[in-house]
Amino acid sequence: MYECDTEYEDEICDKGEVVKFGSIAIPIFFSIVITLSLTGNILVLVILGWYENLKSLTNIFILNLAVSDLLFTTGLPFWAIYHIWGWLFSDIACKIVTFIFFTGFYSSVLFLTIMTIYRYLAVVHPLSDLSTKRLSTGGVVSGVIWIISVGAATPSLLHSSLIVIHHSDLDSVGCEYETPLWRTISISQQNIFFLIAFVVMAFCYIQILAKIRNSRSHTKNRAVKLVFCIVAVFFIGWVPYNVVIFLRMLEEKLPEAFGTCRSSIHLDYVFYVCRLIAFSHCCLNPVFYAFVGVKFRRHLKSMLHQTFARPSPVEEQQVRMQNFISQGSLY
Repeated sequence: MYECDTEYEDEICDKGEVVKFGSIAIPIFFSIVITLSLTGNILVLVILGWYENLKSLTNIFILNLAVSDLLFTTGLPFWAIYHIWGWLFSDIACKIVTFIFFTGFYSSVLFLTIMTIYRYLAVVHPLSDLSTKRLSTGGVVSGVIWIISVGAATPSLLHSSLIVIHHSDLDSVGCEYETPLWRTISISQQNIFFLIAFVVMAFCYIQILAKIRNSRSHTKNRAVKLVFCIVAVFFIGWVPYNVVIFLRMLEEKLPEAFGTCRSSIHLDYVFYVCRLIAFSHCCLNPVFYAFVGVKFRRHLKSMLHQTFARPSPVEEQQVRMQNFISQGSLY
């Protein structure tokens, strides 16, 4: 699986400090990400169900993206425990957790990509048929994305298993791919998915910026800033991680190319840091794809007001009328 922690068969190169760093930093950071992701994505689902309809493609994709991020998040507690005590669960749990985790990972990347394509069509080609379709298109596209994601994650279900990981002082049980071949296939697949998504997103956002750059309106200037933030976060989060997992794959195949033990240890530290940054994306998606919306913020304020204050009957009627009038897309 993606974890593919450092091989410990090399007794000469002691990586005990790297393991210690991972056992402390990863559980702490994952705990923060889990809390923020659950809070943000559940709020997205609640507000979509409470205040909005699903007749717009944007809302359908935001709903699916939130579900994808929640699936991705469910795997983080298991990996946090894994880094402290090793894999404490059964072989079946290893397969299921890895499968759900990767399904969330691939579907999240694909929904981010399809949302980018839809925004590109809406801005650059607003009169095209694809930019004006609604519920049926959203259902079909979402179904195809989930099928692709499940298919991409299926090797992790079939080929993940419990293995013995050899440490310098004692052995532990890990949840990994059964063979180096399937680990290589998994890493290659992740890199291919990322490269395709990144190329598509870069092309679409460049076209969007070219379309709106001449506008001086406040709304479009804010859209430019939002586009820049989305691309920057996606780039900063995933490019280093994908580069590092590729380098680690090369290290496993060609250890002599990486020279000293010190270089290998440094690569391991970089891997841990890059993975922490990349996996935090599941708690940032609600911020960029929902919370930035004016309507979403208004719905959130209304929900908090209803939760912590008791409005008068007149205020309740005004809120209901406002929600009825504003039915549509969150974005």
